Amino acid sequence: MSFKEGLVRARSHLIFLTGLVTAFGLVGWLEGVSMGNANTPEAVIEASTDVKIAPTRPLTAQEIEWAKIAWKYFQNNTIAETGLVNSVDNYNASTLWDTSSYLMAVIAAQRLGIIDQTEFDARIFKALDSLVQMPLFEGKLPNKSYNTISLQMVDYNNLPSKTGIGWSAIDIGRILVPFNVLTWHYPQHTNAVKQVLGKWDTSPMLVKGVLQGAAVTDAGETLYLQEGRLGYEEYAAKSFNLMGLDVSSSLRYTDFLKFVDIYGIQVATDSRDPLQYQAHNYVVSEPYILDGVEFGWDHLSQELAWRVYKAQEKRFADTGILTAVSEDNIDQPPYFVYNTVFTDGKVWNAISEKGEDASQFKTLSTKAAFGWHALYETDYTQKLVTKAATLADPERGWYSGLYEMSGEPNKAITANTNGIILEALAYKQDGKLMRLGK
Repeated sequence: MSFKEGLVRARSHLIFLTGLVTAFGLVGWLEGVSMGNANTPEAVIEASTDVKIAPTRPLTAQEIEWAKIAWKYFQNNTIAETGLVNSVDNYNASTLWDTSSYLMAVIAAQRLGIIDQTEFDARIFKALDSLVQMPLFEGKLPNKSYNTISLQMVDYNNLPSKTGIGWSAIDIGRILVPFNVLTWHYPQHTNAVKQVLGKWDTSPMLVKGVLQGAAVTDAGETLYLQEGRLGYEEYAAKSFNLMGLDVSSSLRYTDFLKFVDIYGIQVATDSRDPLQYQAHNYVVSEPYILDGVEFGWDHLSQELAWRVYKAQEKRFADTGILTAVSEDNIDQPPYFVYNTVFTDGKVWNAISEKGEDASQFKTLSTKAAFGWHALYETDYTQKLVTKAATLADPERGWYSGLYEMSGEPNKAITANTNGIILEALAYKQDGKLMRLGK
């Protein structure tokens, strides 16, 4: 089945699957994510008895103002000619991940009543039209980064690249989330989504049920590598699965599952060795928050998410340091840091994209604070969001976080932070953003 055909056939296919789930009383993602498919006995996870997902509720007047501050970022950073949005404030480049954050922000803003239907449709149509026009890496799939004004393929320094720098399967999986939401909930945009997907060839990205990314070597050759680690891999695979594509291996949480003890909590991490596989096994908040806010957790991801959250709550109880960690842009070199619960064998490790120590840049992540609060609304998440509420410029949007060591704001302002805040607030009001059949 082609990608385009998968989209067209998705509705009837998913309605049938939903009926099966209801009829047989199955929970989660059927046998594809069953704990019985694990490769190790460690994968048998007993559910925590204290997991309590907060109910939806109307937003307060303060929360509506918070949403409007987040939307200010997109008002400031939309490029009129292309309808795309800068990934970082006033920086004319964007990845597919950041474009997804923008599209989800538009959906959230419409549901929260911040924008009307006319503006919603105009923004979506314009962005999708630009996605159709974008040149593709090797003529197959979107490049890792584009200039938001020219639509040229660029490298990560926003320098034009005639041939491109490869594709990210995780980023492509992320943009399939708003594509699925639009197809199910906003049928006036289905044809435009089909036009975008009709240009893509996913065959080199999906190999025997596994997500595969592409990079360019120093010699100019294309290198294909398995992409994604625990949390992000399964999150991205879920949107491919909704398109009727085979991501059976990438959907399984249990194939490379191991646990680390953090404050007496068995936190799941990826067992693949970073040195052997040339990829870090970050345990961060973002994929679990997005999974809950967008899809609604299955029985296994709900448990794994709760443990990631509880470890951060326990760190606060032990150290007095408000903790909500994820990857974020920062406002100084190295400009992007992974603040983690665990990575590369270390608890509370902070590293750069190159794997260098970045402990001095540990931060409270604004998007993580808002995300965990929307999902759990505990006394601890209230502390997080109360602190995060001070991290904004009302005329520009939300800062990315608060540095632990200095207590100063991390004043990087990005599409991803502001988009996730809007998503979290829309979830708090209406529940998960992707609802099949509604």
